[in-house]
Amino acid sequence: MTQKSGEFETALARLEAIVKQLETEEVSLDLSVELFKEGKELARRCEGLLKAAQSAIDAAANGSAQTENN
Repeated sequence: MTQKSGEFETALARLEAIVKQLETEEVSLDLSVELFKEGKELARRCEGLLKAAQSAIDAAANGSAQTENN
């Protein structure tokens, strides 16, 4: 998964805006459904980005541990 700089932060900010809009505004059912779908996709994207970052951290940590052991 190729990640653009700031992609996680941008997606998270949009997700937070959607949650705020759904909590504080009266929106139509149709708009609520669209916002929910967008939010689900953003949450899925954020989760994927976090997993990729964790994998990169784990790989770096394992590489450091192997280098120290040699």
